[in-house]
Amino acid sequence: MSFSFDGKVAIVTGAGGGLGRAHALALADRGARVLVNDVGGSPSGGGADDGPAASVVAEIEHRGGEATADRSDVTDATSADEMVARAIQRWGRIDILINNAGILRDKSFAKADVDNFRKVLDVHLMGSVHCTKAVWPHMVEQGFGRVLMTTSASGIYGNFGQANYGAAKSGVVGLMNVLAIEGAHKGIHVNALAPTAATRMTEELIDAAALDVLTPESIAPGALFLVSEAAPNKTILAAGAGVFAVARMEESAGVYLPAEARSPESIAERWGEISDMSASVVTGSAFEQTNRYVALAGEHHHATGAAQ
Repeated sequence: MSFSFDGKVAIVTGAGGGLGRAHALALADRGARVLVNDVGGSPSGGGADDGPAASVVAEIEHRGGEATADRSDVTDATSADEMVARAIQRWGRIDILINNAGILRDKSFAKADVDNFRKVLDVHLMGSVHCTKAVWPHMVEQGFGRVLMTTSASGIYGNFGQANYGAAKSGVVGLMNVLAIEGAHKGIHVNALAPTAATRMTEELIDAAALDVLTPESIAPGALFLVSEAAPNKTILAAGAGVFAVARMEESAGVYLPAEARSPESIAERWGEISDMSASVVTGSAFEQTNRYVALAGEHHHATGAAQ
């Protein structure tokens, strides 16, 4: 199997460096036409610069690809709409969106400034909302689309000092979960990448000995798979140092408590059973979970009725 992106049009946000740059170059090398979006700000979101996006476009063109630079601010819905309109005007379609733009403003929760907290949410979560909202009708119309959210182990598992970042990165997983369901019958697949890489955002947080293997280029193949025609749907792919793994949400099989035993004391007494993950269940949607609970309750009533 050989993956080609010939004829495909991709938007990669935050593509002026690090992971976004690696994704954009890899897509272009396989034939995609790429809109390289980056405001050119600092890792904390300050300032602006034309240089990073233009530099990546120059790299792509030097390698024989086709790209255009864009400095739209993903936190602004109108700017996101205009960015997508420019891609449509130039190339006539949009097949792939990689929501990669991000900033870091790390502080312990006790010391965190609420305005900084909100800014991190605006870039990671609302930026993904704005860009996805802008491409969605075009993907629906053409019956094909691939949207990739960028989450993080900080959002999946937690990390000290990153309450704002973790909340945002968990938020994009929730967004993915819903959009994957809504887009499935329209030919749109929505997935999430959870990368661990040495970039401007993380270089001061990662041990120096690990920097050589935690390259953005080691992660880009995972991003390309998740936006390919062979992509799964509603999947979190963790990636770093050439290692790829699927992360998922699951819950225990569940224990039914009859009304007379439905108390916090009973939950405590049966906690070993309730928290037993040996027969864990992966749930497709909120309604699927509800139906499973109702079925468990029904099984109990049927069993007790038969016993009587």
